Amino acid sequence: MAQVLVTGGTGFVGSWCVRTALDAGHTVRATVRDPGREPELRTRLQAAGPFDGDRLTVVGADLEDPGGWDDAVADCDYVLHVASPTLRLAPAHGDELVVPAREGVLRVLRAARDAGVRRVVLTSAFGAVGIGHPPRATPFTEEDWTDLDSDIPPYQRSKTLAERAAWQFAGEEGGKLELAAVNPVGVLGPLLGPDDPPSLRLVRRMLEGRMPACPPFGMGFVDVRDVADLHLRAMTDPAAAGERFLATAGRSLRVIEMARILHDRMGERAAKAPTRELPVWLARALGAVNPELRLLRHQLGQDLDATSAKAEQLLGWQARPIQDTVADTAESLLAHGIGR
Repeated sequence: MAQVLVTGGTGFVGSWCVRTALDAGHTVRATVRDPGREPELRTRLQAAGPFDGDRLTVVGADLEDPGGWDDAVADCDYVLHVASPTLRLAPAHGDELVVPAREGVLRVLRAARDAGVRRVVLTSAFGAVGIGHPPRATPFTEEDWTDLDSDIPPYQRSKTLAERAAWQFAGEEGGKLELAAVNPVGVLGPLLGPDDPPSLRLVRRMLEGRMPACPPFGMGFVDVRDVADLHLRAMTDPAAAGERFLATAGRSLRVIEMARILHDRMGERAAKAPTRELPVWLARALGAVNPELRLLRHQLGQDLDATSAKAEQLLGWQARPIQDTVADTAESLLAHGIGR
């Protein structure tokens, strides 16, 4: 078994990566910005069942601070770089996300290279693959990149530039360090704590009745547990070195289809979920006054399909049915008192 560093250990994806690595028998070191959150992380991990806490250590490290990273990666075989800067409010300028995301990735990669780490698995996103393109009939693959010349939102721009910087570093300065990237679509699934991950807010707003009608678009979704599993496969499989892997549970899912799954699987507990889809013209018009619809302007009327054929064929990865994931997401939100 290996020594694995997971950055962003208290995040939605990060905490599941920690748990999955522990369950696989690895020794895990997790980074958090505030070391005082170690008890919280251990409590979160316990929510998924008993685990060997002696194989987990928690250290402080911040993507925006050069201190602590050399110690964090010391003696590690692998790094799962899941952490990414986020803002509670929309950034006043795109660089508020772009600069810390790009510099944070490079900071981790330099430390990993200097420490002799075998491979870094970078958590990127579909946002670095399929945004800013005209409508298309074929699914996006790992060969695609988001069009940075388009008017794309700051988050997708930051993920694209950060991943581009990572691949450039690996090719020009990485030495023997291997790099792989996981690009999940919208990540759903059960919580390990009372969080409010942005990727779950769609389901939350449906349960709370805060979405009178569904925005007219479709995109891919995937279970956080399957995303963590793909990270572990990309970490150890020789075939993953130098590769990107999209993670999606099949074809794109219209938002209205998600609402129907909630009605079918949750019954009265999802009674507030919408039952109709906004016309595209109306959604575009409402975008003038609704910031959330304005951020979706490139997606309205589209079905953003992606394929995980590469991960399935090279790594033997398989996603669970998205209907189960949507239901598990809703059950978890309700269990944590969210979405009632």
